[in-house]
Amino acid sequence: MEVILVDENDNPIGSMEKMKAHQEGVLHRAFSIFVFNSSGLLLLQKRASGKYHSAGMWTNTCCSHPAPGEDTKEAALRRLEEEMGFTTSIEKLFEFTYRAEFDNGLIEHEFDHVFTGLYDGEIIPNHKEVEDYTFLSIEAIQERIESSPSVFSPWFKIAFPKIAEWKNSQNG
Repeated sequence: MEVILVDENDNPIGSMEKMKAHQEGVLHRAFSIFVFNSSGLLLLQKRASGKYHSAGMWTNTCCSHPAPGEDTKEAALRRLEEEMGFTTSIEKLFEFTYRAEFDNGLIEHEFDHVFTGLYDGEIIPNHKEVEDYTFLSIEAIQERIESSPSVFSPWFKIAFPKIAEWKNSQNG
């Protein structure tokens, strides 16, 4: 799979094979989806143990990369169904850029588009991608990040405070 290489303003500047982009730490487009249920709990997934980085870590509902020529929101919806076995409407909340280096030498350097949605139905995870899932409150997630930060993916720990702030503003 190829990823979309971007500049610091998310303008496409080319494409590259995904693993090569992660080996070289080249900035590329990504997305993260945060799905809540009607009780306000966030659906987290535990990444499968076979993933090439961040294996076995807890993270947001779904994340991946759009393919060259693919709309980011459409890619997010496609990947949500592939990973978690459902689809729902999503809206874009914000974007951010981050860089994280992993023990295996891979580097995530992503311009991440963050979406949110609401879903109360059946979840059928793809076990090649997702080892487990759970619904937790914003407060419970904050407590777990403070007590055990190493069990969460790097991008989740960056995006989550912004999601928590947005969610709290919805409830206020």
